[in-house]
Amino acid sequence: MNSFISYVLLGLSLSAPIGPVNAAQLDKGIRGGFFHAWFVGIGALAADILYMLLVYFGVVHFLNTPFMKTFLWLFGFFILTYTGIDSLKQAGNIHLNEMRGGEPLMKSLLFGFMMSVSNPLSILFWLGIYGSVLAQAASAAGTQELIVNSCAIISGLIVWDLAMAGFASVFRRFLTDRILVVISILSGLSLIGFGIYFGYEAALLLVLNR
Repeated sequence: MNSFISYVLLGLSLSAPIGPVNAAQLDKGIRGGFFHAWFVGIGALAADILYMLLVYFGVVHFLNTPFMKTFLWLFGFFILTYTGIDSLKQAGNIHLNEMRGGEPLMKSLLFGFMMSVSNPLSILFWLGIYGSVLAQAASAAGTQELIVNSCAIISGLIVWDLAMAGFASVFRRFLTDRILVVISILSGLSLIGFGIYFGYEAALLLVLNR
């Protein structure tokens, strides 16, 4: 039981650092409410589970090649920069009485998935973290313990997604139109900042692999 809880805490700690997915969850939650923020998290979680499976089956080493890493960095750069610019463009056009979560939930889910799956850091992240979990399971009880530990990590990720969605939906109750504009601008700049970082990493790989 202690081992399960420790892996739940690991999942929580893996989700906690502020990154593009957390920034997007806050933005979607403030604009559309709890379920839009949560579905962004579910989409990102689906990408995390996909990478966990790829690590388990050893396919992730193909994704870790220079070509694929460059492609993913560039893809992430496009998604984050486009989303950030769109957030800036819409900042002055959204008002509290219009925030009813009009866009489909599936769009939020797909957005979270694409944002997470296009992040090459996720590959290195799960290769390191989940790789160590695989190694520990191989030297201990085997497949059964691996499944339990994996479920514990996923549980931690789900708890964090629910907490972020809840925070965003509660926080939006205290908003004014002016604060909403400021948050939209900050969110857009944050996403563009992450996008620029992704683009820089892609350019770096292109230069090094000439």
